[in-house]
Amino acid sequence: MELKRRQPIGIELVRRGIVKDTDIQRALEYQKEHPGQKIGEILNILKVCDSETLINAIAEIQGEKGIVLKPEDVEINVQDYISLDVARQNKAVPFGVMPGKIKVCFSSTINRRSMENIRLILLNKGLVMERYITFEENIKKILDSFEGEISENMNEQKDITTLVDSIIRTAIDKRTSDIHIEPLEDKVRIRYRIDGELITVADIDKDKQSQLIGRLKAISEMHQEKQESQDGRIVMYPEYNIRVSSQKNIYGEKFVLRLLKKDQSIKGIFELGFPRDEKVLKECFNKKNSIVVVAAPTGEGKTTTLYSIIDYLNSPEINITTIEDPVEIRIPGLNQIETDKKASFSNSLRTVLRQDPDIILVGEIRDNETAEIAMQSGQTGHYVLSTIHTIDGVEVITRLRKFGVSNYDIASTLATSVSQRLVRKVCPECSRQRDFNEEEIKIIQQIGKMYGVEYDLNGKKTYDVVGCAKCNQTGYYERIGIFEWLVLNEEIKQLIVDNKSTLEIKKKASEHGYKPLIVDGIQKVVDGITTLTELNNKLIIY
Repeated sequence: MELKRRQPIGIELVRRGIVKDTDIQRALEYQKEHPGQKIGEILNILKVCDSETLINAIAEIQGEKGIVLKPEDVEINVQDYISLDVARQNKAVPFGVMPGKIKVCFSSTINRRSMENIRLILLNKGLVMERYITFEENIKKILDSFEGEISENMNEQKDITTLVDSIIRTAIDKRTSDIHIEPLEDKVRIRYRIDGELITVADIDKDKQSQLIGRLKAISEMHQEKQESQDGRIVMYPEYNIRVSSQKNIYGEKFVLRLLKKDQSIKGIFELGFPRDEKVLKECFNKKNSIVVVAAPTGEGKTTTLYSIIDYLNSPEINITTIEDPVEIRIPGLNQIETDKKASFSNSLRTVLRQDPDIILVGEIRDNETAEIAMQSGQTGHYVLSTIHTIDGVEVITRLRKFGVSNYDIASTLATSVSQRLVRKVCPECSRQRDFNEEEIKIIQQIGKMYGVEYDLNGKKTYDVVGCAKCNQTGYYERIGIFEWLVLNEEIKQLIVDNKSTLEIKKKASEHGYKPLIVDGIQKVVDGITTLTELNNKLIIY
């Protein structure tokens, strides 16, 4: 049904006699102090009239059905139909099912795209959606109540199969990258890694430990009798590859489950946080007969950046082959190879060189053999992309030296090294905007002066993090990359051939525009994307 509202909602409510002009004036004053709130929601907060009367009037104006949705009105398990993340994103709660139909309540701040998203999800389940609207605060309270029930529900599960399924499905709903199932002296602790941080979500009774471990081994295809370290994989969740690792500790066997979404879309390199400068992008990645290395510690998004670079370079006339452990995202048009015990990175790379590739992605340079073959590939007409575990772009040179690669080969083949870290972004729901204080301004200016960068703080704001259900009470939601890049020019190559130290190389690179990670990090603080506190947690700057 098309939106029937022709007048602003407040005017229409006054015309119908639901509220008075003075009520609208009060609501507008409130809105000045709370700019994110809509008039209809504010009128309910101010209690200018009965909630049911108000929502029914707003619904009629919008051509919808109204309801003051309460937790007791929800007669179904919401997660049987949509995930909690999808519910939050679209401000929607399914609350009743009839043969072939499902009732879904949306926020009164109506969003047609959200309605369509949910309609299609439910239509795929064979259900026709019947729409209702309620106040946004009602939606939030109901979804928050589901979050609070997670830990309690896990312990109430008497069936171990249901318990394990609940742990995994809840992790998926909460955007978890890793699940830690940890036997302790008197309980089994369940922790989720979300946006790089470990969060305790439940404590399971100790008497369920042996059954829990047995179930995990069964679905991971591990040996039940063995208690030493094992690796397995769970394939019963169609949208996810779940890698499982077990390790015995003094209280039992700890399990870590890595959740990899199969159909995860590839973000563009700029979406990841790389500076929006096409000239820099081409200078870093548009190469031939060379190797580009992305460097960072474990868990800092190196592979995601490689995928974005591949997506940037991909075209029908180019033969691209990837060698990965495992293949995390399947990309149409690419030849993707997954390594195993029989086919290592080095063995697979030798075979790939006979497959006429233009671009080769090697998931990781982790030993001398892979490093040597990767370098040789770059010297023989191929463009090689790979990753290395090290702290910054200049230290890539040291790492390659330690792998036994000669200075001449490094200088002649390494074109660019990119280093990155992931920092958490301020939560858009609960963060509070404020001016930078004197201490923060001093830190920013000192760093700018140190690296020859002038940060424009005029009119800029920062944020205090608060915490809400959306961000798991952390104050941060999702992550973004901060980057540095080293492009090897002739002077830097000569320093490498002369076996100069990384300190000398870094000094020369700085003369030609090289800036360390902290420079991009501070810019993202100035832009209000993250905070100095978060940046300091990652890089220790003060």
